Amino acid sequence: MQTTNPHAVLLASPGMGHFIPVVELGKRLATHHGFDVTIFVVAADASITKSPLFKPPQTPNPLNLVLLPPVDISALVDSTTSVVTQLMIMMREALSLLRAAISAMKSRPTALIVDLFGTEALATAEEFDMLKYVFITSTARFLAVTVHFPYIDEETEHKHRVMKRPLDIPGCRSIRYEDTLDRFLDPTNRIMNSSFTRVGMEISNADGILVNTWQDLEPLTLLALENEKFLGRVVKGPVYPVGPLVRPAGQSSKSEVMDWLDMQPMESVIYVSFGSGGTLSVKQTSELAWGLELSQHRFIWVVRPPVDNDVSANFFNVTNSHDGTPSYLPDGFYTRIRNRGMVVPMWAPQTEILAHQSIGGFFSHCGWNSALESMVNGVPMVAWPLYAEQQMNAAMLVEELELAVRPKIRPNTGVIRREEVAEMVRRVMELKGNEMRDKAKELQRSANQVLMQGGSSYNSLSRVSQECEVKLHHLSAMALGA
Repeated sequence: MQTTNPHAVLLASPGMGHFIPVVELGKRLATHHGFDVTIFVVAADASITKSPLFKPPQTPNPLNLVLLPPVDISALVDSTTSVVTQLMIMMREALSLLRAAISAMKSRPTALIVDLFGTEALATAEEFDMLKYVFITSTARFLAVTVHFPYIDEETEHKHRVMKRPLDIPGCRSIRYEDTLDRFLDPTNRIMNSSFTRVGMEISNADGILVNTWQDLEPLTLLALENEKFLGRVVKGPVYPVGPLVRPAGQSSKSEVMDWLDMQPMESVIYVSFGSGGTLSVKQTSELAWGLELSQHRFIWVVRPPVDNDVSANFFNVTNSHDGTPSYLPDGFYTRIRNRGMVVPMWAPQTEILAHQSIGGFFSHCGWNSALESMVNGVPMVAWPLYAEQQMNAAMLVEELELAVRPKIRPNTGVIRREEVAEMVRRVMELKGNEMRDKAKELQRSANQVLMQGGSSYNSLSRVSQECEVKLHHLSAMALGA
């Protein structure tokens, strides 16, 4: 039997950076567009089910979260295998599990929506006569680079990789050599390059591409993706900007962090966090600590133990000084910053922190989820990109959107000194930061409007819904004819 609602199957690859926006997309489809939604989650182990984020949200229509049985890829990887390659292997190994799960469903789903690492699953959608969509959890610019990648000729590649010339993307702003994706800068990684080429082709052949951005945020790039003179000539289906899809701040539960924020003046605190995967060296961690102290501004810093290629295995046996300061932070740091700084080990409730009225700036690695959370809350930024597409994100935040400052050198190629850290914090938090704060507030208003009924992102998702309705009627008619 076919249901009366479109049924979307979403596939989320490992990592909170993909899981959270996929769940938020599922919630909007179920709450605002009348879908039944099943989200299949691929994870390295079952620990994600213990996260409060894994609890199925309350929606008018069914929204089911299903963890696919974790797959063991230990025999397929070694210590040199990149994280991206490991993700792709995990997703490939999960394909048979996904196919079996879809096959066992009582009613045929209408559409399959996969993220960047799940594009090989689009063949399963074809097998079951489902519409096939890709959800880009990053920017339209990242999408543009991805779909253009398979068509870059050797001369262009040589100019960019060897001569370090900007990379031209049809209809878009050029991308500086130092801001390009890591895979462009490593010509020796043949496996990664061939995989990225395949992903670019698979995305281009989808029935539609959803992007976690919005029309007014990236108008030039979105136009290039539609225009057949530019990237529209390689992208088969329409591009739907449906963002910003971020986890909303929950009820501020009582915690030491939130209690401390409640006592601080409005917009007086800078929040410092490099995401779940961001890691600094020992030297950089120390310089950042000194810089925050020198800035004389209030801060909350989510600290993870640094990782340095030159550090021996004993490094992880962290010892504390007399005041409890970990050995990788300057001696006596806790004592000196006690009245105006807070150090939080490993994790903090970022969404709730950024929504707090005491927050006046965000020192971030520029992962796209974090960047969107900053915009949604009207918070200017210090852009400190570390890996993947974060350099591209930082360039956009600083140069196009004008709501961030960034270091003079790439954080992953050299140490940023304490004086520059302090100066960047002051630029964001003091009078000079007012222009950035005004830009951030403008983006906050825009972000809220586009998701409301009649807004551009709401309308984009409505068009996806209409396509699925047509497909549902077609499947129903076929079932009746049979």
